[in-house]
Amino acid sequence: MDFTGKTAIVTGGARGLGLSYARALAQGGARVVISDIGADTVGSGNDGTVAQAAAAALQAEGLNVIGHSGDLSTDDGCRQLIHVTIETFGQLDILIHNAGWVGYQRIEDLDAAFLQRAMDINLYAPLWLCKHAWPHLLQSCAPRIILTTSDRAMYAQYEQTGLVAYSAGKMAQLGIMNALGHEGAQAGIRVNAISPVAKTRMWGVTEAPDELKPEWVTPGVLFLASAQCEDTGYILRASNGQFTATRFTENPGVDYPRNLARIKAGTAQEVAAAWDSIKQALPLS
Repeated sequence: MDFTGKTAIVTGGARGLGLSYARALAQGGARVVISDIGADTVGSGNDGTVAQAAAAALQAEGLNVIGHSGDLSTDDGCRQLIHVTIETFGQLDILIHNAGWVGYQRIEDLDAAFLQRAMDINLYAPLWLCKHAWPHLLQSCAPRIILTTSDRAMYAQYEQTGLVAYSAGKMAQLGIMNALGHEGAQAGIRVNAISPVAKTRMWGVTEAPDELKPEWVTPGVLFLASAQCEDTGYILRASNGQFTATRFTENPGVDYPRNLARIKAGTAQEVAAAWDSIKQALPLS
């Protein structure tokens, strides 16, 4: 796809999925800002050389990329990233929030610092980034925002013990997607999410994988970032070069909020008696 004349930000862009997205966008002609704090595998610390080294590697391939290292958990940190982007390239068209962190802590052991780290990267960062990116996206002819969720949060059968904070943050990004998709609809700002499966550092994988490769997710992200994607509010699941899109959809016939077009019950016992019907999903018409 042709991204000539476009400017993109990719957070968590120095390694794994983010680096694959950044390279592909730049190969398509985009000017790309790789933002990466350079944290270790448990999400701690920072190393500014990580983003710079990734940018230098792509520059050596002839690509128009710069590196940025900063704390995106704060309003000011996100403002600074957007400022650097505009100062360098003069515009912003594509914002991809890929940065993430997986930590395990059972609910009975959940502590404030652990929860704060999960919320910093999955809740606060996308909100602050979008706040400061919004005025510039409004000036773009094809503005696109891509957030990142997880199958482990969306589907109960894929959950793992200890992922309560991670899952909360990944589901929060879907709420942000829906809200901003609505706010940006008339201005043409399309907001979607990617739910990728890939073997990266977050899986503890350091060698190039022979399956679940990051680059096999990238075509879906490129589409969501392109002018060809006119949809908003979709979750694109990607794994092993396969893609399926889903979204939250209302049951047919609903007149919200007064009529759910479903099972009537006046007592808890009536709810119990009708439970098998209540929990059945209506077929799409």
